[in-house]
Amino acid sequence: MAKLDAKVAVVTGATSGLGLATARLFVEEGARVFITGRRQDRLDAAVASMGHGVTGVLGDVGRVSDVARLAEVVTAEAGKVDVLVANAGVWTWNETIDDVTEESFDAVFGVNVRGTFFTVQKLLPLLSDGASVVLIGSGAADKGGPGTTVYAASKAALRSFARTWTTDLKQRGIRVNVLSPAAIDTPAFADLPAGFKERIAAQVPIGRLGDAAEIATAALFLASADSSFVTGIDLPVDGGVGQV
Repeated sequence: MAKLDAKVAVVTGATSGLGLATARLFVEEGARVFITGRRQDRLDAAVASMGHGVTGVLGDVGRVSDVARLAEVVTAEAGKVDVLVANAGVWTWNETIDDVTEESFDAVFGVNVRGTFFTVQKLLPLLSDGASVVLIGSGAADKGGPGTTVYAASKAALRSFARTWTTDLKQRGIRVNVLSPAAIDTPAFADLPAGFKERIAAQVPIGRLGDAAEIATAALFLASADSSFVTGIDLPVDGGVGQV
């Protein structure tokens, strides 16, 4: 039996990378999946690549009105949510404290923190008792790397959310966990300086970059009954980068 058979899942920011890999695996495991993205062309392509069982909802989690519309679509078409993966986020690189502007700060916190908060809040009435919420964090939250001051802080906030929501929602049996990738080979590397990808890979104890599919399998673990006694944790999937 598929691990998410007859379940309804929502995965935000799922037009590429980790989100797309996660949504695709959830479909393979029997879920009815709703995905979001900010560009219609990429959203359509993602839906087409997965075939049946997927609905794309155009929207930016940084806009609460878009998140509310997502909730309306899911209500009308499925009536419940069993798994919510809050994946949508933005990443800044090499932005030191003196480089940060009001605009760049708000852009990161507006999506990564505010967007995640209101995604969960607006979908909360739809969450089934015993549902699983997975927040996509980052190993950057624990490392204090140079140039990550705002991004790392935004992901650290998700760790706090998981702790408080675990206690807030315990009466409904809703589990809330953080999944924290690091050193994953995603399209984001294409925008970074030449050689950066190779330097990162050389720092990974396991000897290589991770694959988006490896994050998806970890998300499936947290989404399914396999992790029925797991809540409030931060699960690093990082090849050992933050562990040794």
